[in-house]
Amino acid sequence: MTTQPRVVIITGMSGAGRSSAANVLEDIGYFVVDNLPPSLISAVVEHRDMADAPRSRLAVVVDSRGGLDFDQLETAIRNLLSQGVRTTVLFLDATDTALVTRFEETRRTHPVEARTLADSIAMERTALEELRGMADVIVDTTDTNVHELRDTLRNAFSDVQPRQMRVDIVSFGFKRGLPRVLDLLFDVRFLPNPHWDPQLRPQTGLDQPVREYVLHQDDAKPFMEQTSQMLEFLIPRYMAEGKAYLTIGIGCTGGRHRSVAIATALAEQLETKGLPVSVSHRDLEAQ
Repeated sequence: MTTQPRVVIITGMSGAGRSSAANVLEDIGYFVVDNLPPSLISAVVEHRDMADAPRSRLAVVVDSRGGLDFDQLETAIRNLLSQGVRTTVLFLDATDTALVTRFEETRRTHPVEARTLADSIAMERTALEELRGMADVIVDTTDTNVHELRDTLRNAFSDVQPRQMRVDIVSFGFKRGLPRVLDLLFDVRFLPNPHWDPQLRPQTGLDQPVREYVLHQDDAKPFMEQTSQMLEFLIPRYMAEGKAYLTIGIGCTGGRHRSVAIATALAEQLETKGLPVSVSHRDLEAQ
């Protein structure tokens, strides 16, 4: 029996959860190789006989411990893709504050040598900028526990057969900052704010009165139509370039009314096109 080979490149910031991610992938059936130089990835794939179904999934941890050569990694990924090996780059990230706290709590030494821990983190982040930019999946673990990380990665990597690109839509409030992981961002603060209606203020964009208020605005319908048309144009082209995950941010002021209603409606429209879509509301419960 043969199946399509799959390789996951696990990388990202030191302290952001690469080891935990590797453990999750190992639990769901991946053969994991830790701290492998990029130049050896193709050799390991060939040695593992990736056409053999029980060995068809390989996860490789590539990080800063041995010095990361971005050009070598890019070459290795292109070689795998040219051989028909389905390859995904998973990048683990977290805020600088979270990374400092984790290193101080564990008393581990940062692999990038610098005058201070903050300098080490800054140097590594600069070195990994290009790699983060080419990542297929970015997971921000700043506020994520090991159980949430496990669920996220299982949802992303448990499948063996190829699937359509997954679209994640997240609503949020600009006053609490941008989500750290976004591919596309839409600002819906041009729509009238239900917050100023005393009857609608306590409700959210999930409640029918607020949803109707937002979606029945004169500018809401053309925005939804044109946004859907743009996504219908973009998504097949992202897929043709090998992108497997697309994260769309919908923002308003507080993240409880307009962005929630629009994000939910947009997810419903994309689902009618047969796309796997998930929607979450980051600031729905914020006051």
